[in-house]
Amino acid sequence: MDFNFTEEQSMVRDTVASFLQDKYDFETRRKIVASESGWRADYWKAFAEELGILGAPFSEELGGLGGGAIDNMIIMEEFGKALVIEPYLGTVVIGGGFMKHSGYAHAASVIEGIVGGTTTIAFAYAEPQGRYTWRDLKTTAKKDGSGYILNGHKAVVVGAPFASHLIVTARTGGAQRDAGGVSVFLVDKSLPGIVTRDYPTVDGNRASEVYFENVSIPADALIGGEGEGLPLVDKVIDEATAAVGAEAVGVLRKLHENTLDYAKQRKQFGTAIANFQVLQHRMVDMFINVEQSVSMAYMATIKIDENDATRAQAISAMKVQIGRACKFVGQNAIQIHGGMGMTDELAIGHYFKRASIIEGQFGSVDHHLKRYESLSFAAAA
Repeated sequence: MDFNFTEEQSMVRDTVASFLQDKYDFETRRKIVASESGWRADYWKAFAEELGILGAPFSEELGGLGGGAIDNMIIMEEFGKALVIEPYLGTVVIGGGFMKHSGYAHAASVIEGIVGGTTTIAFAYAEPQGRYTWRDLKTTAKKDGSGYILNGHKAVVVGAPFASHLIVTARTGGAQRDAGGVSVFLVDKSLPGIVTRDYPTVDGNRASEVYFENVSIPADALIGGEGEGLPLVDKVIDEATAAVGAEAVGVLRKLHENTLDYAKQRKQFGTAIANFQVLQHRMVDMFINVEQSVSMAYMATIKIDENDATRAQAISAMKVQIGRACKFVGQNAIQIHGGMGMTDELAIGHYFKRASIIEGQFGSVDHHLKRYESLSFAAAA
């Protein structure tokens, strides 16, 4: 695929890459992961003020750079190369996505906080019983005067430990798995009744189990129409999946690049293992998987603004390729490195862990194969 970026997009890529190369090397990242906070608030501030990238996908009228999904893709790929922990996905892609697409009355104010680096958002949508069915909700929001009372449990809310706000899906009507009755709320995480249990994830991020215990939220916390939130959730999760696919491209590039460099240095029987034909074939197969993933990630991003069915098909096709590539490239990178590939001191193991999480993030290969098939049948009918 021949994909040429505009001058502005190339500048964004170069700016982000330069910053991360100077300040976000592997050893720095290890220290961030091991720190008590689990992220660098000063780097987040630099993303907002020095680089301006927190405003990349927002219009100039809202204080942004006037970009969109392609800008998110560019930034997420560079973040993937450096295994950046800071919550760009949850805040800018997901939080910003809900603000842009919902017609939310306070969207401009929220986006101003995102662009300025003062508002951080985590998406509380997954529940223990839900798997990849976003509408399978036990969390409820019941009317109480002019507002709502929120009760429920959200699982593995990535980025919640450093979030100022949560975007929460809850049922305001219908049965547990009904498409109707799903509503979306922007909730201040400091409200009474919100209890969190924070923990590190296998890929170095931080997440929380979030419990809502009779949390009183105002009427203006509702994003979009009451009970009509599922199409909005599907659209934003598709955008987030595309962004994760771009991050995966960065991760896959580093897995292949680092493995190739190692194979040129590691010697067996007096010669570099890169000279062994069987390993050459394997590394070529890794390279092919990387390049196919690049093309699919770019294609999915281009189709983000198409109609719902076209967008969903493109996202699922991409996620199948990305999921398979994460498994194939990651496992072969570890095998070629041998046992040392999984040591904490070597970067390759950290890239493998992130690739393994991406493989199932927002839907596994099997889930997206079934989704693609159902969309294809529906289009043919």
